[in-house]
Parts: sequence; structure tokens; C-alpha cells
Amino acid sequence: MAEPLIVDLWSDVVCPFCYLGSRQLDLALARFEHRDAVTVVHHAFELDPNATPSPLNLDELLADKYSMPLERSRELHARLSQQAAALGLTWALDRARPTNTFDAHRLIALGASQGLGAPMARRLHAAYFSEGLVVSDPSTLDQLASEVGVVGSASLWTGDEFADAVRADERVAHEIGISGVPAFVIDRAFLVSGAQGEDAILDALTRAWARR
Repeated sequence: MAEPLIVDLWSDVVCPFCYLGSRQLDLALARFEHRDAVTVVHHAFELDPNATPSPLNLDELLADKYSMPLERSRELHARLSQQAAALGLTWALDRARPTNTFDAHRLIALGASQGLGAPMARRLHAAYFSEGLVVSDPSTLDQLASEVGVVGSASLWTGDEFADAVRADERVAHEIGISGVPAFVIDRAFLVSGAQGEDAILDALTRAWARR
């Protein structure tokens, strides 16, 4: 078998465009002739490394951050929810609970070590965007890990296992110039920045394969 075509994906658990982009990647891969030769590797990227659990909901947080009317932030989030619905996702942004994502990224890294990085990332996205779960709460993370089949999550909260892996991902992102997510680096040669749609991702996959 030929060397796998690697898709390195930098994203954050609480980034709406990352969830959209991940779904677009799944749809693009479903159409890609050489899907079985593709390996997706998830990398950590914290939009706000200093984030703490917030008493504000997403509408209020966005309005406060960008000094915009609350109604405007609601309109923007409604538009994102419509985009998600078009991709087969059901969002409840009014229930989302903003928080820090460092431990969620450690959990994805643990899942990746067991071949479950992608499903762990998807489960965390759904927990945040659809279910209103706090994705920094250890007991919640343990439950989500159990649902996916990731074992050993409880040991993460008593030590710093996979902390270095998260920091390394973020350092590499900085070194190669990634300043926003999602960022798809395909076969170490093609960059798709942002949730540009499944066609854009499929085109990059096709060009990467042809380049070989």
C-alpha cells in the first residue's frame, strides 16, 4: 500500500467553523476516490488559552467581545445554525456553555493514541454545540470518553499527560503560520484555511493525490 495521504487538521472544540469544517471534510472524503489511503490527524488549537467558564451565553459573549448589539450576535449565530443544518448537524447555540478547552484537547490526544482521535473530536463538538455540556468538566469528559470507547481518561485529571502534545501542536501551528482555524494541511503541501466547503477540500485532496 502507498504511503498514506495525511490530512493534518488544526481546530478547537468550541469553534463553530471548526465543527462545520470537520463535517465538510467528512463529506469530501466520502466523495474522494482514494479515501482508504487518507489518514486524518487532529491537532490542538485553543482560540483562547486563558478562557474560563463564562456566565455569559454565546450571544452575550460575542456581543461583548466585538461591541456589537445583542440582536446582531443572535443573527450571526442563527446563520451559523442554518449552515450546520444544511450539513446535517443540529445545533443549539443558546445552550452552549463557553469554557476552556485545554483538557478537551488532551482527551482528543488520548483518543488519538488509541485510534479514536476523530470520533473523540466529533463527540466533543456535538457535546458543546448541540447538548450544552461543559467540555472542561472532568466528569463530563470521562462520560464522553466512555461513549466513544476511549479508556484511561480519569488519569488525565490527576497529572499532565498529553499536555506536552497539546502545546506541541500549538507551537507547530504558530511556526507554520496558522493563526486561525480550522486549518487543513493536506499531504504537507496544500492548505485549506477556514470552512470553505467540501468542494474546496475535495479539490485540495485531488490535487495532492495528483501531485504524487
